[in-house]
Amino acid sequence: MSRRLPLVVVGIDLAGSPRRPTGVCLLRGMRADTHIAFSDDEILRAVRQARPHLVPIDAPLSLPRGRRTIHDRSGEHLRDCDRALLRRGIRFFPVTLGPMRMLTDRGLGLKKKLRAMGYRAVECYPGAAQDVWGLPRQHQSRKGLLAGLVKLGVRGLKRTATSDELDAATAALTGRWLLLGRGSMLGGEGGILIPAGCHNGVRNPPWPRRPPLSRGTESRSASRKTTGSARR
Repeated sequence: MSRRLPLVVVGIDLAGSPRRPTGVCLLRGMRADTHIAFSDDEILRAVRQARPHLVPIDAPLSLPRGRRTIHDRSGEHLRDCDRALLRRGIRFFPVTLGPMRMLTDRGLGLKKKLRAMGYRAVECYPGAAQDVWGLPRQHQSRKGLLAGLVKLGVRGLKRTATSDELDAATAALTGRWLLLGRGSMLGGEGGILIPAGCHNGVRNPPWPRRPPLSRGTESRSASRKTTGSARR
């Protein structure tokens, strides 16, 4: 009997600028191999070598209704998938927020390139998946996130894995859940991928959520994150 080939997913925690580190995780079955990339060519090379079934990307991959480009000032600020996140009490930065535009522009370009290569790229929000699974977000506890991913069954993660790599691993695992029928696309195919339901019966994360931010603080936080590798 021939052995069934494992599912292969490449998760990408995309940085807004190619000068900043992008986390990449190759998840073959439940074994993860993570690294840092910078240019689009490096990212595309990793995908080409892995030949994955799915490429979840932590970056906006669609625009709000009525906007032709990310720089278009007309149209809505929120997408259907954004409203779905709000209904679930999950925080995020809108794609129209100033610092988010660079990340959105790069994400849309990368999705187009991957589609031309024959790969399915979907938008993923690691922070939402971590909330669903009851894991701390990387800025709350990198070690806690690492331990949580290991508890979920991910093997091969190094203790020295960066926050970018751990968010990429989260994206990859969420993509695997989708392929196994345990995830959903909020807002349809052009929306955001999150894992379905809860893990081990835990619906509310045991980790403390961030306190509400003022408008000015939130804008500064978004600027730091989107020029780096995490978007929210």
